[in-house]
Amino acid sequence: MNTRFFVTVSFGLALVLHGPGLSASEITVKLWDGPPPLAVSSDKPEAYLPIEPGADPDITRLGNVSEPELTVYQPPVERRNGTCVLICPGGGYYILAMKHEGTQVAAWLNSLGVTAAVLKYRVPSPRNEPPQTRPLLDAQRAMTLLRSHAAEWGLRPDRIGVLGFSAGGHLAAWLLCEGDRRAASYPVGTDEPSCRPDFGILIYPAYLAAPDRQRDKPVIRADLKPGPVFFVHAADDSLGPENSIEFFLDLKRAGVPGELHVYQQGGHGFGMLARGQPVHDWPARCADWLRSQGWLQR
Repeated sequence: MNTRFFVTVSFGLALVLHGPGLSASEITVKLWDGPPPLAVSSDKPEAYLPIEPGADPDITRLGNVSEPELTVYQPPVERRNGTCVLICPGGGYYILAMKHEGTQVAAWLNSLGVTAAVLKYRVPSPRNEPPQTRPLLDAQRAMTLLRSHAAEWGLRPDRIGVLGFSAGGHLAAWLLCEGDRRAASYPVGTDEPSCRPDFGILIYPAYLAAPDRQRDKPVIRADLKPGPVFFVHAADDSLGPENSIEFFLDLKRAGVPGELHVYQQGGHGFGMLARGQPVHDWPARCADWLRSQGWLQR
């Protein structure tokens, strides 16, 4: 695999966590050498949508992404446990919620000693193709890069998972189910490491049960099943908790271990927001699960 890429590094500046000794370093990597596969030219520049007066400033929306990138956030060396999680923000495959479903998630994972990698994948998706087509190419490339640089970034290549919100949860489910079967347009090299996640965390995933999007539902493969999966959903989610429930049951029938949390209230898109409801404690429950699976051991 050609490993030329552009990197930006800053230490203790881009992300600061609460508590002593928890400042993180940041590494930004372009996913592809040259134009990405299935690249489409756009006259609209990548930009954040304006935050409306009175809106929550933690909910940011990045649009018109045509140059996908991976930003790796690392806890201090003495706290790293070797586990890494690829984060896929949501946004309906139209925009990316880069803060409360991205960088704030990275901060929480860093507090657990986990390296976090926020994926800026291509959006919006063209209307004439399944919405995950280009994002899946980017996600598979991101997993490959994480394993390619595992030694350099202090990662264990057998402890790299994926976490996704909403459409990002749909993308994460595809990444889990496809295993090492690269997307059709992926430019496979001769020395590509695995792009299969070792585990998954799906927070209010979308499009896994709705009949009008059934064509986009990933299929669990018998030859290379997903690793264990953790789910969180709210019963009053406007897109329906069945997106988690049905996929959890599909995994169970396939013999894939999982843990499902459905809260009475919370709606859709709560991410890392703290608004006092039980659903907002999901990071603590997820940390318990990660610990029980051994992913937090040093």
